[in-house]
Amino acid sequence: MEKAKSFTDLIVWQKAHEFVLSVYKITADFPKNETYGLISQFRRAAISIPANIAEGFVKKGKADKLRFYNIAQGSIQECKYYLILSEDLNYTKNNNLMVLLDEVAKILQSYINSINSKY
Repeated sequence: MEKAKSFTDLIVWQKAHEFVLSVYKITADFPKNETYGLISQFRRAAISIPANIAEGFVKKGKADKLRFYNIAQGSIQECKYYLILSEDLNYTKNNNLMVLLDEVAKILQSYINSINSKY
């Protein structure tokens, strides 16, 4: 396997970016009164996942890398809650998004495990 030259080469980043695009698509149909509430919070948390993966990619030390990946993990959990809330409020049916988010979480955990075993 060839070493990633950019964060965009990482499958975990690609999947996380796909998740962000999906979040933007579904939240576009949320009620307008959620613009500064759930829509804003959900999008911010979703963007945080690939953004922190990208930032962690360029960090040299193990602790720095893992700190950013851990922040991404926290944002994944936050998005899981927003998916549950969105469904409970009948704004969306998001089973596919939960599956995608779980995939991002698993790949990110594997990536973290790989970093832990290297250093």
